[in-house]
Amino acid sequence: MLLAVDTSTQMMGLALYDGAQVLAESVWRTHSHHTVELAPAIDELLQRTAIKPAELTVLACGLGPGSFTSLRIGLAVVKGLALSLHIPIIGIPTLDFLAASQPLQETPMLALLPAGRGRMAVVHYAAKDGAWQAKDAPSVMTVEALSDSIHGPTYICGEMTAEDRQQLGRKWKNAMVASPARCVRRPACLAELAWKRWEAGDVDEPVSLSPIYVHVAEAIPD
Repeated sequence: MLLAVDTSTQMMGLALYDGAQVLAESVWRTHSHHTVELAPAIDELLQRTAIKPAELTVLACGLGPGSFTSLRIGLAVVKGLALSLHIPIIGIPTLDFLAASQPLQETPMLALLPAGRGRMAVVHYAAKDGAWQAKDAPSVMTVEALSDSIHGPTYICGEMTAEDRQQLGRKWKNAMVASPARCVRRPACLAELAWKRWEAGDVDEPVSLSPIYVHVAEAIPD
């Protein structure tokens, strides 16, 4: 049984996955209350599904990029569970499991999420070998700069405000903005990617695993 935890931004998510089905999934918006909400939410999810902590065999965590503080909180909780239960942990880049939930197409894709100060963390993806593959490391840019960088048909998904959508939508011939439902990060997709790594014996060292920060020097605790 795998428990997946995503606290990359103000949108938080949990999922329970056994390799054959998603037993539970929960996504909600917090108001910088990650510390007080995460542990009770995990406990509630386990109780609702009648899963005992001892039945967990592996843990997964979204690594970012994202909020400096929320990423640290999520990873700290997951590391604590891994060490107390003596089970492995697997970290997955946040935009990778967002990308994994999108329909495959020939059009290149931009996956994004808020990075603070009105900026977005962005990764470019291309469909290859039946999956979305990242073409670059995360970078940070304003929505205006992102819009200016689009010069051909591009599918865009991720956590966006109405203003972000309006700004990007001005490139109506090239920017194809995913629907709000498609832009929700699915912790179940995080769980699936982590499960594949676990089956392959590819796990992370809890002590050394760290979040992915973009422009750490400019990061501001939320």
